[in-house]
Amino acid sequence: MRDNFERAITYLRISVTDKCNLRCVYCMPEEGVPPLRHEDVLSFEEIVAFTRAAVTLGITKVRLTGGEPLVRRDIVKLTQMLSGIDGVTDFAMTTNGIYLEKYAQPLVAAGLHRINVSLDTMDPHKYTEITRGGDINAVFSGLDAACAAGLLPIKLNCVIQKTPEENDAQQVLRFGLSRGFQVRFIRRMHLASGAFSTVIGGDGGDCARCNRLRLTCDGLVRPCLFSNLGFHVRALGAREAIRQAVAAKPECGATSNALFHAIGG
Repeated sequence: MRDNFERAITYLRISVTDKCNLRCVYCMPEEGVPPLRHEDVLSFEEIVAFTRAAVTLGITKVRLTGGEPLVRRDIVKLTQMLSGIDGVTDFAMTTNGIYLEKYAQPLVAAGLHRINVSLDTMDPHKYTEITRGGDINAVFSGLDAACAAGLLPIKLNCVIQKTPEENDAQQVLRFGLSRGFQVRFIRRMHLASGAFSTVIGGDGGDCARCNRLRLTCDGLVRPCLFSNLGFHVRALGAREAIRQAVAAKPECGATSNALFHAIGG
């Protein structure tokens, strides 16, 4: 499956919920957002059917995102359903880590391969400020549980203002290296203004090599994080929605009026 710029599309990011237990300053308003109606959110069966169709078209890598995926009820069941799809060779999740201590072992048993955990600082007070109430110790406990469960390799996603030389970023880097984690630095993005850059230590933000599609929890297949285009699975069917999204994938991201919490960042 190739787009109009000869990029092979092999990576599907699935936002399983728009809800989150944190209110990070760069992701969600402090007061939260109006929740989607239950009937507007894709069921597990719809997500699995879509993923099966995507795999037949060339998707091999699947990542669960949110919101915060671990707040979706029965997330372990969905993980197990997706892990049973032949052709998915890389099955991962991005989480804030708060509930990871509880879920790490069940997720491994359900078939999840690995995780990325968001961590922007090692300072407990600053972490609480950034997340508007989060407990960094819960993240550390979650990382310990993930290591014990074998959710490896663990990658830390650290949001920076401008450079990885910032004090918080360097502290996260030292912590990550001491634990054998991979650390990726992500400059603050602004959807409305189209401000983004390549991920340092990863491959996100590199438009020339972008291989991604995104499925939102309310059923839109989005060809690009920085685009307002979306093709509804329920209206078009999985294969046609994918086909149209791939055909509409832009050469480079521009701007979007969406919010990070709803499309998985």
